[in-house]
Amino acid sequence: MSDGNRTERRLFIGGRWTEPDHGHYEIVNPATEEVVGLAPEASREQVHAAATAAREALDGWSRTRPEERAAILDRAADLMLRDLRTHAALAQAESGATTGTARGMQVAVGAARFRRYARGALEPVEEPVVPQVNEAGPMGRAGVFGALAVRQPVGVVTCITSYNNPWANPAGKIAPALAMGNTVVVKPAPQDPLSVYRMTEALEAAGVPAGVVNVVTGSGPEAGEAAVDAPDVDMVSFTGSTAVGRRIGEVCGRAMKRQLMELGGKGAAVVLDDADLDSAAAGIGTTFSFYSGQICTAPTRVLVQRGVHDALLGRLAAYADRLTVGDPTDRGTVVGPVISAAHRDRIESYVELGRKEGARIVTGGERPSGRGFERGFHVAPTLLADCTNDMRVVREEIFGPVVVVVPFDDEEEGIALANDSDYGLIDYVWSSDVARAFRIARRLRAGGVGVNTVGRNMEAPFGGFKKSGVGRDVGSYALHAYSELQAIVWPG
Repeated sequence: MSDGNRTERRLFIGGRWTEPDHGHYEIVNPATEEVVGLAPEASREQVHAAATAAREALDGWSRTRPEERAAILDRAADLMLRDLRTHAALAQAESGATTGTARGMQVAVGAARFRRYARGALEPVEEPVVPQVNEAGPMGRAGVFGALAVRQPVGVVTCITSYNNPWANPAGKIAPALAMGNTVVVKPAPQDPLSVYRMTEALEAAGVPAGVVNVVTGSGPEAGEAAVDAPDVDMVSFTGSTAVGRRIGEVCGRAMKRQLMELGGKGAAVVLDDADLDSAAAGIGTTFSFYSGQICTAPTRVLVQRGVHDALLGRLAAYADRLTVGDPTDRGTVVGPVISAAHRDRIESYVELGRKEGARIVTGGERPSGRGFERGFHVAPTLLADCTNDMRVVREEIFGPVVVVVPFDDEEEGIALANDSDYGLIDYVWSSDVARAFRIARRLRAGGVGVNTVGRNMEAPFGGFKKSGVGRDVGSYALHAYSELQAIVWPG
């Protein structure tokens, strides 16, 4: 239903659009502070009903031919791309993304992930194991025993997604889970769930059977907690903060549920004295602009060798100062708002904390003001220098357009500083000596390392060391993440 320009959504449970038990809550545009639409507030009982529906659909879906699953995912991708501009407008309105980001990095990437896992549904799930010769004994006669390692669906998967990309992040969970024959309960981030309902409509139109995909939402923790502890759920795939991930892990541990956790990050960018500083500044500068710094893979912690410290600092300051902050619907805007007033205030409190800790604000540090900034949750790109590794602004994830800079003297100190962190998602190394850069990369305790780039290979495994997560996904690794290995053994 709709009220003017405001869409009022319903839950999607067992193939039916269902009125929520607890009414609706408002979704606010971070740029205008206007209400975009109304999202349903699910009760705990409705979330558990969604998990039960997924359980009832599991046997049929897991036994469908891979070609049938692939065809449905492909059709869904077609439908998503057909309405790309409409979907992007909604994604922009509820997330605050710029137009280019909403179209190219949110909706287009989301559809591309369904396309990728349409192919993934056809990947082999059986792998032969080297035959073994067994001597006669208590277990039976002598013989040659063959074996297959077979990947089977985990079962019912709860997908809890982050707010920074309401298309690509859910798609990166839903698509591989469905490709492997699992059924899902999707719990989007409370700030921007409307896009996931659009995605669900495409899946429904593409022919996903009832109960295979279920979507529940809520403004508070109740829906998410119910989606984790529901008895019918076999696995939880979560993207979000380490603090919430830890609580989810505790619940999953008690019930022995499978987990895939992509948590916080504080990416170290190790810039050596032989680096291409323009390349390094451009890569690190994406923290200021890409999703307004609301991205866990950002190189927010810059560790720079002293000989090039001042030169890099100048380039980073110039980069930040060139960025246009403002209305994300304007063609020239590079940095839009952050997701909410509360998050803006949190980022600003970190900047003030850095000042008190002794950091020097090179650029930014104040809320944008003047014409065009009367409304919206804007944060200026901010660069903090004279930082030390014991400062909270260096150690804790800020999740905004804030970069901290810490100098080091030699290679060993740079590696030690990079590894002296609770996080280990993606780190970066800049050096013109590729052999040197690779040598350092191998010593960094991070799930991924970018060498002279912040780019990604979308077939490479993705996940974190330490408090940055548990497990790996992306590419074929996601298919493995949403499957259990079964061994089948027979006498030759």
